Amino acid sequence: MLEAIASLMTKVNNSEEPLLGNKIQSDPTVKGLVIDLVDEVTSINSEILGIRPANPRLTVEAKATMDHLGKLRGRPLYHNYVGTGAGSGPFVELIDGSIKLDLINGIGIHILGHSHRRVMEAAVRGALSDVIMQGNIQPNNEYWKLSEKLVQLAGRKSRMKHVWFSTCGTMANENALKLARQKNSPAKMIFAMKNAFAGRSTMMAEVTDNPAYKQGLPEYNEVLRIPNHDKRDIHSSENALRTMKEYYAKHEKNVATFVFEPMLGEGGFQPVPREFYVPMLDFCKEHNIAVWADEVQTFARTGEFFAFETMDIGQYVDIVTIAKTVQLGATFYTENYNPKPGLIAGTFSGGSSALAAGLEILNILEEGFLGPNGRILEIHKRFIDGINVLNSTTCKDLLSDAGGMGLMIAFTPFEGKKEKTEAFIKKLFNNGLIAFSCGKDPVRIRFLVPAIISDQEIDLALSILEKTTLEG
Repeated sequence: MLEAIASLMTKVNNSEEPLLGNKIQSDPTVKGLVIDLVDEVTSINSEILGIRPANPRLTVEAKATMDHLGKLRGRPLYHNYVGTGAGSGPFVELIDGSIKLDLINGIGIHILGHSHRRVMEAAVRGALSDVIMQGNIQPNNEYWKLSEKLVQLAGRKSRMKHVWFSTCGTMANENALKLARQKNSPAKMIFAMKNAFAGRSTMMAEVTDNPAYKQGLPEYNEVLRIPNHDKRDIHSSENALRTMKEYYAKHEKNVATFVFEPMLGEGGFQPVPREFYVPMLDFCKEHNIAVWADEVQTFARTGEFFAFETMDIGQYVDIVTIAKTVQLGATFYTENYNPKPGLIAGTFSGGSSALAAGLEILNILEEGFLGPNGRILEIHKRFIDGINVLNSTTCKDLLSDAGGMGLMIAFTPFEGKKEKTEAFIKKLFNNGLIAFSCGKDPVRIRFLVPAIISDQEIDLALSILEKTTLEG
């Protein structure tokens, strides 16, 4: 019996056949079926040509479904939004029959919009894997290929050498904090910016500077708040550095890390000049405090893959976190912050479809979207110029302070009063445009624009913005 088994193993090992997994990916029949499937879905989605009001015959059932979902969740939906699964570019179909121009994109997940052909193909190929969810103990090819791509991109203008996957930005940030604290043990305190947002776990809610997000949670008093950049104050940078030094004088060796978002979402999408951060980064490097850039939202949106590239601060960063665009969370770190075994792990890393799609998204973005002459910065300029024209003409002084970075765009409507801004967002939705809020005092409206939006679709967004503003 043993001899028969040995003979069989020898035949298998000497076989000229390629790996079966490679055969699945390269087989002409499989490839043809994937293409045919995506062709058919693309053909159906091609019927979506622009915004469309709700179908009166579907509204009652749609409302019942959304109300039911609200009860299941324990709270209503923010927008009356449940998608059908159909979409095309920046447009998405909802179960009430309406089609909306989606300028929030899952708060930034869908950077290439809805039903991008190449992203769908990659996701379908990933779905043909033997497992739905890949883990850190048993990864497949999609895992290492995406890891290699990300490390290569991150290492071009920084000292990043390693990456570790997680299922979302919150867990990427949890891993980052553990890296910083382990390396700088027993230090535990955190420098974080005022109006920071870091995620929804217990610890990341502590780092987040919004009382509404942590009602009833205990205070651990481990976060030291640094004042934000204020473009109206010429001493803004000096004030921030002074505050950091004062905290450090009090806590000394007990500060493990300085975490900052290159542009704050909770802070109202206000861009921050490099000169604001550099003195603080120099101080942190001098005192061996880990510099952690939270790029969960900024990744791939600023005109480069990383905002630390756009801001030319890559030489400072020790840890970087991303999510959203790449369809899962990831924590980058230098060799110096490579943790001891057991500190970071996790059963889940990402779904096979998500890993495959994330890699394809990165490849697509390299094709003319990045750089000073890339499509992302063209989109930014057209949007900002258009909002500014509205603010100086038909919507005079009602859509002020347009700004942001790349695909992250915000403006202040009606002096930024919370109730009025929230009502305005609902009116935009009813008129066919999906947006969200950011900041406080003033509360602003933000867009996370898909990189595939055309000039004509930008003009459509501006026309809806104008119409809704004039409605009051």
